[in-house]
Amino acid sequence: MGRIISIANQKGGVGKSTTAINLSAALAEKGKKVLVVDSDPQGNTTSGLGIDKNEMENTIYDVYLGNDTISKCIVKTDHENLDLLPSNVNFAAAEIELIGVEKKEFILKNEIDYVKGSYDYIIIDCPPSLSLLTVNALASADTVLVPVQCEYYALEGLSQLIHTINLVKERLNPELEMEGVVFTMYDSRTNLSAQVVENVKENLEERVFDTLIPRNIRLAEAPSYGQPITAYDPKSAGAESYRKLADEIIRNVYR
Repeated sequence: MGRIISIANQKGGVGKSTTAINLSAALAEKGKKVLVVDSDPQGNTTSGLGIDKNEMENTIYDVYLGNDTISKCIVKTDHENLDLLPSNVNFAAAEIELIGVEKKEFILKNEIDYVKGSYDYIIIDCPPSLSLLTVNALASADTVLVPVQCEYYALEGLSQLIHTINLVKERLNPELEMEGVVFTMYDSRTNLSAQVVENVKENLEERVFDTLIPRNIRLAEAPSYGQPITAYDPKSAGAESYRKLADEIIRNVYR
């Protein structure tokens, strides 16, 4: 039965899509069968895995609107063991079109239930907001992974996100747990990065992963080539970091 991990943070630019793409690829490289769910209308995870989001006829939008089943919308990527439920800008209209629909917080969960037996991991990339799409992802998930950028305002918004996670746990998904916090864009040359890590560890009761994702040029280049870092530059520091994170995720067993 697949373990479902939502990658969430309402702040933009913290590395959610980068983590969704590269963690999924690292898990797939280790022989795990992985489905990536692109739940962000920007579709960055879709294009980052080499799929032309503008050419997609069947996307997560069709799943939400009931136009198609999830099985018909999932596509295979060029990477072994790695499938994708794609997204594009059409998905931005879904929230408005779902006004008045009953139990709309469970649309994604109900669809994922049909396919989760086929995967070891289902990774959901959330949009940078605490919207209905994020609530759907949290209602579907076993755990939440929170990427945090190593910057001065790292803690800002985290308390709000954790409050939302607790509300979802209380009202929609009592099984939901925190997978943990992972630091992204870590620069070992600056004192700031180290200070941010220590500050978050001191102020956060949640689990913090040992793996630090570095600020890495090859990691930043990879999406423009439609490849995860494990394919674009398998020996880079970014690729090694996501492999280590995948190892930590595999060792995390909640059930």
